[in-house]
Amino acid sequence: MPPELREKAILEAAIGLARESGIAVLTVRTIAAAAGVTPALVAHYRPGMDAFVAEVFGAIVAAEREEVMASSPAVVGARARIAAIVDTLLDGDRDDVTLVWVQAWAAGARNDELGARVRLEMDAWQAALEELVAGGVAAGEIAPAHAQGAAWLLLAMVDGMNAHSLVKWAPDDRAGLARRALAAVLG
Repeated sequence: MPPELREKAILEAAIGLARESGIAVLTVRTIAAAAGVTPALVAHYRPGMDAFVAEVFGAIVAAEREEVMASSPAVVGARARIAAIVDTLLDGDRDDVTLVWVQAWAAGARNDELGARVRLEMDAWQAALEELVAGGVAAGEIAPAHAQGAAWLLLAMVDGMNAHSLVKWAPDDRAGLARRALAAVLG
């Protein structure tokens, strides 16, 4: 197999493994087993596991953000689009990505490269939501006084409810609760 395809296969195997079991299971040996190669080959292509774990995390969560943000443009109006994003993020179909996030927050405290990537991806989510809120302000749907901090509150609410759901401790209608809370924040 050509080197670029081998490297891609190793990355894809690591992404699949992380989506299945979280980033905490990513080791040279587990990735090698998932890719069907020797641990030495993984170490050859990815000599720094901290950087590789950060790359795998980034690939997973950036793909989710792109997918979620791209799925809502057909929805008319900033409020309706934000509600659609909340529904998507809290529908329970993304527990694999939630586990990756939760483990990355914890491991990022000791893995500087992962911590930097977590901050980068959190900033990207925050910026995307700020843009939606700003669009709502510009369209007169959201009062400027209510816009400040709305994206942060939305992220905190979604992240918290999703993290709670991993241990089966979340309201049955968490998307509805989040929409009601967001409506109160946005005025």
